[in-house]
Amino acid sequence: MIYIELKEILKQRNMTSKDLVQIIGITESNLSILRSGKAKAIRFSTLDAICKALACTPGDILKFSEGDIEYDDNNAY
Repeated sequence: MIYIELKEILKQRNMTSKDLVQIIGITESNLSILRSGKAKAIRFSTLDAICKALACTPGDILKFSEGDIEYDDNNAY
């Protein structure tokens, strides 16, 4: 499964997921779907906005796991 790993990069940038959604203009629900690996697709414009907001490249946040990932919505981001 391909998913977006944001926890560490948000921590490095002293940013929360709430900060990120406000900057890029998507809902927290949509960001949660992206992080959980449940998204079937991501628009390049959304990926571009995330990368610009975090000053990173897609390779910094797109991850691959052969199995399912465990994601806890209660994690502090």
